[in-house]
Amino acid sequence: MRRASLAVRITALCLGVAAIAVLVAAGVAARLVNNAAREVSRQSLADQADVVAGQIADTGPGSRTGLRKVTEVLRGQGVDTVLLRGNGELLGASTDAVRAARQAGLPSVTGDESAFKAVQVNGRTLLVELRGTGTKTGVALVREVETAKGTERTLFRNVLFSLAIGLGIAAVAGLLLARVLSRSLRRTAGVAGEMSRGRRDLRAPVEGPREVAEVATAVNTLATALQYSESRQREFLLSVSHELRTPLTAVRGFAESLADGVVTGDEVPATGRTIEQEANRLDRLVSDLLDLARLGADDFRLDIANVDLTALVEDSARVWQARAETAGLRFELSTVEFPVVVATDPRRLRQVVDGLAENAVRVSPSGAPLVLSLAPTQTGAVLQVRDGGPGLSEQDYAVAFQRGALHERYRASRPGGTGIGLALVHGLVTRLGGTITAGPAPEGGACFTITLPREGPAAAGR
Repeated sequence: MRRASLAVRITALCLGVAAIAVLVAAGVAARLVNNAAREVSRQSLADQADVVAGQIADTGPGSRTGLRKVTEVLRGQGVDTVLLRGNGELLGASTDAVRAARQAGLPSVTGDESAFKAVQVNGRTLLVELRGTGTKTGVALVREVETAKGTERTLFRNVLFSLAIGLGIAAVAGLLLARVLSRSLRRTAGVAGEMSRGRRDLRAPVEGPREVAEVATAVNTLATALQYSESRQREFLLSVSHELRTPLTAVRGFAESLADGVVTGDEVPATGRTIEQEANRLDRLVSDLLDLARLGADDFRLDIANVDLTALVEDSARVWQARAETAGLRFELSTVEFPVVVATDPRRLRQVVDGLAENAVRVSPSGAPLVLSLAPTQTGAVLQVRDGGPGLSEQDYAVAFQRGALHERYRASRPGGTGIGLALVHGLVTRLGGTITAGPAPEGGACFTITLPREGPAAAGR
């Protein structure tokens, strides 16, 4: 179904508003005109009634000649005269006028009394002005309400003319407004379309009304964010490809040496072990990439169970103590002598501890400490991995868990991996319902603090 354009909708809205405004104004004007006409007719009728009553009082109601002259003059002005004689008889040239005078109460108006009333006779609204002219005499002037048919026709023509002018102006204003709005929106839509085709260097013009300008600003912000995100992705892919190429080159080189017979005798076992180590390195890299990609998916499996963190940390300590001694580091374990039980996935938590410890071993100089610490809390437990390496700056701690951020900054000055280890650790801890922070360690290097809830990820998400 094809939708109406913004220009058509704005123009139609302007036309509708203009038409309603003109019609409402016409209705109010018609009512005011009718009320004004009625008031003018009444005032004129009252003045005429005063004059007629004065003349009749001076000449006497029995003067037929005087009454006839007055009646003729007023008749020419659309006013009927009804005379109340002393015997109570009503005299008038129009039957409707006599009926109107009687309904208005002429027989009861005598002396110097006066009254006004509007009555309905044969579907007509008649204005009746009553005046007393003597002891038992009086006069009534009757005139139909000036709904002013001619005035109504003139008013109707003026309303139609005003409506046409208003609709014309509204159409022009609507089209101009629609062009202003749609031009900015079309430009923004064009930029968004180019962005969908891969362009990231275009920006929408921030112009027009505030709401339209906000849309353009939002599109520009999105373009900047996409440009930054894609730049980071490219850098990450480059670093990953570099890390993949290094072990692949070693595997290929030693395999060719074995195949060509360059390596023989006692050198073969050592070459095989080197190939195995590089293959294991490739396997760990691919596994980390797969885990990082699947962290946000619903099929990422967690096997939650009640785990004794004291035993888990001690098992991990036995492994990393040996590796730390091999690297020339001083290993320290700080734990408690009683079980610290939390609901978590032991395999994933061990993966977190091993990843942090491996980073510490890689960056710490010989003789520096490597500390693995466990402390219970009222709501769970706190794990720490601290080292005596070069540490990080305050800015680095803020972006430590962003994928590839530290690798990009330090790949030329420090030994490092793919730059995905800390991002994977952060994702795993989050899925386990905990939190992880990075900061300076008392030993001089970096300290990574993991806080785990006692009831596991389900409780943490509630």
